Parts: sequence; C-alpha cells; structure tokens
Amino acid sequence: MVVTGIGLVTPLGIGVDRNWESLCKGRSGIRKIDRFKVSDLASQIAGLVPDFDPEQFMDKKEVRRNDPFVHFGMAASELAVADAGPFIRNGNAGRVGVVFGTGFGGLQTCEQAYHVLEKKGPGRMSPFYVPMIIPNLAPGQIAIRFGAKGPNLCFSTACSASTHSLGHAYRLIHHGEADAVIAGGAEAAVTRLGISAFAAMRALSRRNDDPEAACRPFERDRDGFVMGEGAGALILEEQGHAVKRGARIHGEIIGYGQNGDAHHITAPSPDGEGAAECMRAALRDARIEPAAVEYMNAHGTGTTFNDLVETRAVKNVFGAHAGNMFVSSTKSMTGHLLGAVGAIEAIFTLLALQHGILPPTINYENPDPECDLDYVPNQAREAPIRIAMSNSFGFGGTNGSIVFKKYTEEPDD
Repeated sequence: MVVTGIGLVTPLGIGVDRNWESLCKGRSGIRKIDRFKVSDLASQIAGLVPDFDPEQFMDKKEVRRNDPFVHFGMAASELAVADAGPFIRNGNAGRVGVVFGTGFGGLQTCEQAYHVLEKKGPGRMSPFYVPMIIPNLAPGQIAIRFGAKGPNLCFSTACSASTHSLGHAYRLIHHGEADAVIAGGAEAAVTRLGISAFAAMRALSRRNDDPEAACRPFERDRDGFVMGEGAGALILEEQGHAVKRGARIHGEIIGYGQNGDAHHITAPSPDGEGAAECMRAALRDARIEPAAVEYMNAHGTGTTFNDLVETRAVKNVFGAHAGNMFVSSTKSMTGHLLGAVGAIEAIFTLLALQHGILPPTINYENPDPECDLDYVPNQAREAPIRIAMSNSFGFGGTNGSIVFKKYTEEPDD
C-alpha cells in the first residue's frame, strides 16, 4: 500500500513545502485569535491557517454553501490530487473511494445559524444548513469534485478520526474493494463556542501572552493543548496500480491498529493499556518487531495526564528500545487539529522518512522526570530512518496507530 499524493492546509501554511520548512525550523503557527471576541475567554490562542482563501479551491457559490471544514478538506484534497497525478481515469471511477474524518463537522455554521434563528426567526434559516453541518459532506463534496464513485465514508471518532480514515482506506485497498482512496481529515472548530467548550473542561493552555510557546508536549510546565484548524489529505493506492501509471511514491503504509480504552469519556486509562494495545495491533498488522520502529510522531497534546500516559504506553510496548527511539510531537507547532490531526501528522511522518529529518518538539525547556524519552527537543535532527509510527487517541477512548515505511524500489532482503 503506497501513498502517491499529499496535501496540507495547516497553521504552518498551505502546501507541503511551506509546512516542511516550518517544521524543520521549529516555527510555531499558534497566535492570538483575532476572528471573534476573546477578551472574556480563558484561552485566547489557537493554530490558525494563515492566508487562506477558499475561492482558490472552490467557486464563490460553493464556498457560501459549505462550512469552513469542507473548505479546508477540499483545499487539501486538491493539493493531494495534483501531487498524485492522473489516478482517476475513464472507467475506474468506481474503484476510487473517499474516506475523510472530522471531529465536529460544521461547528461554525451551527453557531451562526443559531444566532440567525434567535434574532431573525426560522424563515431566515438557510436551506443549506443541514448539508453544511453534517460531517460526511467533506467526503461527499470531495467525491463530487473528483468523480470518485467508490466507497464514500466519514469517521467522526474525535481526535482519532483521520487516523481511522487512513486506516480504513488502507484496508479497503488491501481487501480489494478499491484501487485508490482520497483519505484524510478536516477541522474548523476554532470558534467562540469551540474554544469556550474546551476551556470549560480546563483542557486548553492559558499562556495567552506567549502564544508561540503555549503548546509544550511532554514538558514539565505544560498546561493544556492549543486548538488548531486545517486539513490533511493523502492519496492511497495499491502499489501495482501506482507503479503501472508511473506515480511518484512518498512512502508505504504497512500496518494499522485500532481499539478502545473502555475506561472514561475523556481520560485514557492511567496505565496506558488501551494506547499500548493499539500500538501492538499496528505492529502485528505490519508483521514487525517493536525494535524496527525508529521514529514516532506521538499524539503528544501537551496536557499533563495524556502525555504521561502516552509515555507509559510507549515504554510498555517498546521496552528498552523506547530509550533508543525518536519521539516528537508536531502539535507543539501546529496545535491540536482534533479530527484532522491524524492525517496531517501522517504526512509529517512520511516527510520525515523521505528526508531523513525528524521534526522537533519545540518549547521543551524543563524536562518532566516522568516523561523521559527522546522527544527531539527544540531542533530538528537528521536521522536516516526506515520505519515510523503515528499515534492518535481520542475522547471516548478511541485509538488509532499507523506504521509507515520508507519506500524504495529495491525489494527487502
């Protein structure tokens, strides 16, 4: 299973090159929110996509009829499809699917429509309200745009949504139900309601005076995550299909694991059992030993408990090898893009494999004695890695892990 196209719309910018440059330089995309009133909010910062004009990717009428999460998803998909080249041809549209994830769907539209209803009455409600808010309109609109008539699915499994989307797309191809899938995730939940809701849970960082330093995964003084927005899209193809058409291949997906904690609606099990078993499932699917994994793009949100539990889970799975692995959290630069983050971090992981450069965990100043792995602190590091893993863990105890491999045309020994 190979990846032949990638597209990114994140707080670090639009397009793979801009994102990769920012990652390697340890730049933060987090800033003070300027779109709505924040003076009375406990958290006033977020990872916001800069310089985004949806009309570069959709016509003006379609922009008005879709929520920003669809705008982001369409933009990332346009970039990924352009990167992949012509994989949808006459006669094979029924073999091309779309699987996309989101945590909230059209939250901004919900918020705005409520105000219209209360202030102007039901007669002013938009007839497009329902198709603007439902989560599966991201894959629906993407399929319409590109004529993909194969499986069309949406995952809304909190922060694991786009990792589950990639994993399901991988399995669709593996089981012969599709030759190619546009897979990924999109999120646009940085709204007054979204920020207020997470702040009420005391989940968000309150470092409002220093936004770029606010997200501090695995660091002793972390005080919560920072919300972000954007999308990531990948073109997954059956390897023979990709090679036959002469596609450029970014890397391979070789394993996927999914499971549930069955512990608590928001908190992971303290011993990390659920996360650990999810990683083991991905390793079993990939048919590799734990010691084969050299780099991990961690879930690493920057919340006190989740970072500690993920560290425990990594040690549980990888044993002594955990001390030799590189583990970084790119959320330190992008913030947490909720349902979109798995796809974005999957692309970051593929880029690390391609370039042999590990993105850093920035804002790592004071080590936490209980989080004691090599988190690639503050500066990117060169390392010729071959196999890597990306983790996503979501509310409701829903987990996903994917194993990636550097692509080479030479067969394995």
